[in-house]
Amino acid sequence: VCVEAHQYPDEITHYNLGIRRETSADILKRWLGEVSCRLSPEDDSQVVFSFGVNDTTIEQGKTRVSLSDSLNNTRQILTTASSHFPVLMIGPPPIADIEQNQRINNLSEKIQFICEQVNIPYLDVFTPLKSSAVWMSEVENYDGAHPREKGYAKLANLVKSWSAWQSWFK
Repeated sequence: VCVEAHQYPDEITHYNLGIRRETSADILKRWLGEVSCRLSPEDDSQVVFSFGVNDTTIEQGKTRVSLSDSLNNTRQILTTASSHFPVLMIGPPPIADIEQNQRINNLSEKIQFICEQVNIPYLDVFTPLKSSAVWMSEVENYDGAHPREKGYAKLANLVKSWSAWQSWFK
């Protein structure tokens, strides 16, 4: 998505700061320090978040992060971030586990509500990707959580066609 954004006249530098298996609690601890050392207040900097699936994973009989903690983490991350930068939030995608997808969908809906409250654009990717034969097939036939190239292309197309994303480049 960011590579294709280079078609726009403004120069774009992008950083992917995702770490596999991190939860919203992990992101809450590190995001501001990592973003602050990369983005200057003098520059036209924007931040995109996407997390949540790992919060809903069952380990030792419970989710890695409780729903209430996940929502509190999300609110704190987004509120702090939006006080420094323009922010977008991309919701969590579906995986190949029916029960976890119910938790992901519930979390996605609640994150969307938080975004509405704090005036941050939210992109629901769960709903369209859950209906995508390509996404679901690639997730199921790979590691149960991540697609391959065609699945990621579906996700990228959702982001690229999102009006909130496009508005950053006008």
